Amino acid sequence: MRTLILGLGNPLLRDDSIGLRVVQELRGRLGDNPDIEVCEDYWGGLRLMERMIGFDRAIIIDAIRTDADPGTIHMLSPNDIPTQRSASAHDVNLPTALELGRQAGAQLPPPSEILIVGVEAADVQTFDETLSPELETALPLAVEAVLSALHLEREKT
Repeated sequence: MRTLILGLGNPLLRDDSIGLRVVQELRGRLGDNPDIEVCEDYWGGLRLMERMIGFDRAIIIDAIRTDADPGTIHMLSPNDIPTQRSASAHDVNLPTALELGRQAGAQLPPPSEILIVGVEAADVQTFDETLSPELETALPLAVEAVLSALHLEREKT
């Protein structure tokens, strides 16, 4: 089964870069497995859906803002994320994008095979290339969460 591990974020907005940093760490840990693609992206909605075409599974890592403490790791499904990642009115949220893709015949992972690892951010507005102390501490935990999810997915097959 082909798995996409995709880190999202903006490298210039402090904690918004957490998804990008997690996949940077994962590249070294996962090696050259032909069934796993580890990459970075900066888009949500329709573009994110298009990125998942052809994969059987997807693990997406991104910053999230809820009422939880900064650094909290959230394990979510696409339907747990009702917000729109893009500020563009021409884009849609992930559940809607996935449904549109499926209706158009795109080969996408089933909802049960899409995991979103959301890392509670402290600061996503400051222009800075460093993580907040809370997210610096959470970085290895997020890496381990992805590795654990990947291991569990392997056991299902």
